[in-house]
Amino acid sequence: MKVTESKIKGILVIEIDVYTDSRGYFAETFNSERYKDQGISVDFVQDNISVSKKGTLRGLHYQIPPKAQAKLCHVIKGCVLDVAVDIRFGSPTFGKHLAVELSEKNHTQIFIPAGFAHGFAVLSDEVIFQYKCSEFYSKEHERSIRFDDPDLIIKWGIENPIVSDKDMNAKYLKEIETHFTF
Repeated sequence: MKVTESKIKGILVIEIDVYTDSRGYFAETFNSERYKDQGISVDFVQDNISVSKKGTLRGLHYQIPPKAQAKLCHVIKGCVLDVAVDIRFGSPTFGKHLAVELSEKNHTQIFIPAGFAHGFAVLSDEVIFQYKCSEFYSKEHERSIRFDDPDLIIKWGIENPIVSDKDMNAKYLKEIETHFTF
């Protein structure tokens, strides 16, 4: 596997090894020892799968301490634009984002540490999106930032996104509380 540190400190882009033959392919999507060797030493405690149709936009979500989550994300079927926004106050990249296309064809993963808001836009007809979390889901600690916040300038790659009421009513970046510091 090839691991590349992104332009935003802490986010890693991972190209996993894929073995293809006439039957299809095999890929190891997680191995704690190999990932620890690459600097991902969090303990993942929860796996999630999201199935969404084209045009769906989920995010930007995060959890505050003590339930803050790191995530390891990849696509099983379809294609998304995956976005992580730095919400670590004092970070030189605070408010900046990284957008990476994750798909069943490129087999790319993204590791997002705690201190980032996360979301994705579905670019294919359907997507099966899987992600590991370092902390259990906690409704009390979950927060959201508006996907269309003009200060973030995210180009999601879809027009008229399908968005939940919760995400439509999320706060803007300038309204969030200081929970993460760099």
